[in-house]
Amino acid sequence: VIYEKMGIDVWEVIEACSTKPFGFMPFYPGPGLGGHCIPIDPFYLTWKAREHGVTTRFIELAGEINTLMPEYVIQKIIFALNREGKSLKNSRILLFGLAYKKNVDDTRESVTFKIMELLEEKGALTDYNDPYIPQIKPTRKYKQFVGKKSVSLEKIDQYDLTAILTDHTSYDFKTIVDQSKIIVDTRNACGSIKSNKIVKA
Repeated sequence: VIYEKMGIDVWEVIEACSTKPFGFMPFYPGPGLGGHCIPIDPFYLTWKAREHGVTTRFIELAGEINTLMPEYVIQKIIFALNREGKSLKNSRILLFGLAYKKNVDDTRESVTFKIMELLEEKGALTDYNDPYIPQIKPTRKYKQFVGKKSVSLEKIDQYDLTAILTDHTSYDFKTIVDQSKIIVDTRNACGSIKSNKIVKA
């Protein structure tokens, strides 16, 4: 978010840093927190630290920023649609990836649910595609999506916008870009593809 305000491509920064011959560990931005540990365990640590009179403001601040990422993605989607002369309300949006990380069928704390909920609250019509999750099973939250099925990749061109939220390696991103009207990429999955359809998030 900060890099964007400064006109700097965070993915170019990470690529440049990776040329360091030793001691570099890349951390990649994404659409928000997901999984069974990172969205939960650090907050348990802060709670436990408070019991012992220790403040963990840095952990709490990181959690706050990551919790706001779905709203940032929504703003990017609105920007992309507006660029095409469309509003979010009644737009058909296809979300790629329901799993919280690539190449797994695990939806625990997946940020895709939150993004889907926010989009629908604002009047968008959402579908998802995930080769690992053919149908949404009961979850702790987001009961409204239980039973929803993954749609076919043959229908990409029927959507006003597509968004990559999980970058499964089985996806052919070139084909996805070619068939999409406009695409919001939250994982830099289309980083090597040149197209003015792509909006980085």
